[in-house]
Amino acid sequence: MKLGRISYVNMAPVFYRVDAEVEEVQGVPTALNRMLVDGELDTAPISSIEYARNADKLRLLPRLCVASEGAVDSIQLVSRKPLEQVRVVAVTPESATSVALTKVLLPEAGQVPLAAYDAGDADAKLLIGDAALKSAFEDPTPHHDLGRLWLERTGLPMVFAVWACPEPLAAGLAELEDALVASVRVARAEPEQLAYEAAERYGYPAGFLARYFEKLRYRFGPRERAGLYTFLELARDAGLLESVPELRFVQTTGAAVA
Repeated sequence: MKLGRISYVNMAPVFYRVDAEVEEVQGVPTALNRMLVDGELDTAPISSIEYARNADKLRLLPRLCVASEGAVDSIQLVSRKPLEQVRVVAVTPESATSVALTKVLLPEAGQVPLAAYDAGDADAKLLIGDAALKSAFEDPTPHHDLGRLWLERTGLPMVFAVWACPEPLAAGLAELEDALVASVRVARAEPEQLAYEAAERYGYPAGFLARYFEKLRYRFGPRERAGLYTFLELARDAGLLESVPELRFVQTTGAAVA
């Protein structure tokens, strides 16, 4: 089974101890989005906005997502101006959901390619994943966490990615979901070991990663689903979606993610 893996450190808990025979395919979110929709992967985390745009050909694993309730650290708007004065945002090409969320939060701001920021043609830039984590260490320019801004606006978690599967569905998805959920549980039970191994792989201090992983949610529970619906409704209102789709799930059974 071909399993997509976002090439950022936020995937470390999900892949910590996966007891399943899979072929891992790594890539940035937008690359995995395309491969999944094209049927080149059996399941992968997909940007939540891209799931909504392709919901007619995808189903969701019911227990997994990538979310935060408040600050997430790895999705940052780096701004030379106060947010209310930002008129142009340079956006990363790596994440569809974060770009859409920026538009929802700053509807009056135009969006341009990321290189425009260094050229002085943008007031702010959107960084995600490891680039955002690194920037927070190195750049004294004010950073605004999109997870925190979303919580302040809605009072709900922000679901950045969902785990989707193209139709026709591959055999063994229920068992693979069990293995991924079990991996998250083991990671939560062994936070120091998780942080140590992730530090070795990704090059961040283990203490920093331990705090980072505490901010991430992988359980696709009722509050996360409410947050996802709210985001998709606001994205539709901003002209980023034609309609809000229903969430169609793969039929699996099992305990929730810890």
